[in-house]
Amino acid sequence: MIKIIVTFKRYGLFQILKIHNKTSKFAKLLELSLWFIPQKYPQKTLPIRVKLAFEHLGPVFVKFGQLLSTRPDLLPSDFLAQLSLLQSQVKPFDSQQSRRIIEKSLGFNLDDIFSEFSIDPVASASIAQVHKAILISSGQEVAVKVLRPNITKTIDKDISVLKSVAWIVEKLFSDGKRLKPREIIKEFDDTIHGELDFLQEAANSAELARLHAKDNKIIIPKIFYDYSSKDVIVMEWMHGTPISDIEQLKAKNIDLVRLSHYGVEIFYTQVFHFGFFHADMHPGNILCTDDGKYVALDFGIVGCLSDEDKRYLAINILAFFNRDYKKVAITHVESGWAPKNTPIEQFENAIRAVCEPIFNKPIAQISFAQVLIKLFQVSRRFGIVVQPQLILLQKTIVNVEGLGRSLNPELDLWKTTKPILNKWLREQMGIKGFLRNLKEELPYWSYLMPNLPRNFATTLTKLQERNQLNESFNQLAISYKRMNYLLIVLVIVLIIILVTKI
Repeated sequence: MIKIIVTFKRYGLFQILKIHNKTSKFAKLLELSLWFIPQKYPQKTLPIRVKLAFEHLGPVFVKFGQLLSTRPDLLPSDFLAQLSLLQSQVKPFDSQQSRRIIEKSLGFNLDDIFSEFSIDPVASASIAQVHKAILISSGQEVAVKVLRPNITKTIDKDISVLKSVAWIVEKLFSDGKRLKPREIIKEFDDTIHGELDFLQEAANSAELARLHAKDNKIIIPKIFYDYSSKDVIVMEWMHGTPISDIEQLKAKNIDLVRLSHYGVEIFYTQVFHFGFFHADMHPGNILCTDDGKYVALDFGIVGCLSDEDKRYLAINILAFFNRDYKKVAITHVESGWAPKNTPIEQFENAIRAVCEPIFNKPIAQISFAQVLIKLFQVSRRFGIVVQPQLILLQKTIVNVEGLGRSLNPELDLWKTTKPILNKWLREQMGIKGFLRNLKEELPYWSYLMPNLPRNFATTLTKLQERNQLNESFNQLAISYKRMNYLLIVLVIVLIIILVTKI
């Protein structure tokens, strides 16, 4: 906490606390007590100083700043722009220490596993570093990712401070409860601790590989579970060009237009068809093969959406691009994202006012990210509740759009996304969705249906013995029997359909 306070003084960040009467006096007191610490970069703007301070404070604050950069409902645009540039400037740790961590974690001598092992890491980040190696057993090139020593303790300390700050924000600021800062920190806590468990990352990778098994647009590296643990993960070494190296991609005659469409299709397929998506799709985690396929790396952060979230999200996006703002307003209330007493007509007009200028552009120039930002600007007025489970999705949408437009400035996101959304909605709400749901429930009904008549008869007998059966209950019994007959007919129809398909 002392380090954070000193850093705030050094970078002139007490200015942030002066925006509120309740914290202004506290900020002045801190400034006076730390008068002997000179301010760095006084000529730079406050958003730039915030970015520099977060980088100075280390990996947790860098990652938290990256998360905040996707929250236009919380911060002004100039802060968002700077926080989106945050990068972890982390030196690699000692290679001998890396060797000791691998051997202790796996229970093997390094020379018994690898015929070659790069002493110098090929990459170093805030949480781990990566070495290149060759397996003795197969001669295959692999990437060996090693967790930084003592990083868990560092992260736990920083998270505890962030939780304290979130509690203060929720108590002192009028918007505190609506913005749910403690829930946001909890979501961030879960996310970053998920990154610290490489067995979880391995499971995420395996699941995405299974889901994309028949997809020729993306490659997921193979995980070697025999040589992986909580602190170490060994995966197939992937060759490719960084997706951000546009000149190199052009030199290899990669079709950038097709590549941009592939990226959007992959992401929205993961979101709506799988409900399980790679939530860290920045350019540093993506390569491109020489035949134009995506290679996804680093599966420490994934997002999951419930069927309910997917349904409301799909309806919202379709309604936005059909300019059906009333549907957007109603869906927000039905989903619980906006209070039940929200005046629909006023909400509809407010959404129209901020979105119409966007939709007056050619549709190929419309930005999903801009639509999200404009919607968040409306949210404060109508008390729309921040949805922590959608934070990763919002962040990834911004990343995917930025990636797609860097490859193809004329990318028509709507043209690429609409067929995916329509297909998913048809599968969920049409006859196919109905039959699929019946098929999924068939094991339960196959157990329940044979027991219904006996259970019902037993209940009637007990009620008759207690003289509790009256005329109104007789009517209920008749209705119950009719419902049983209807359910039996439905199950028979489903069985006939399934047998016919087989």
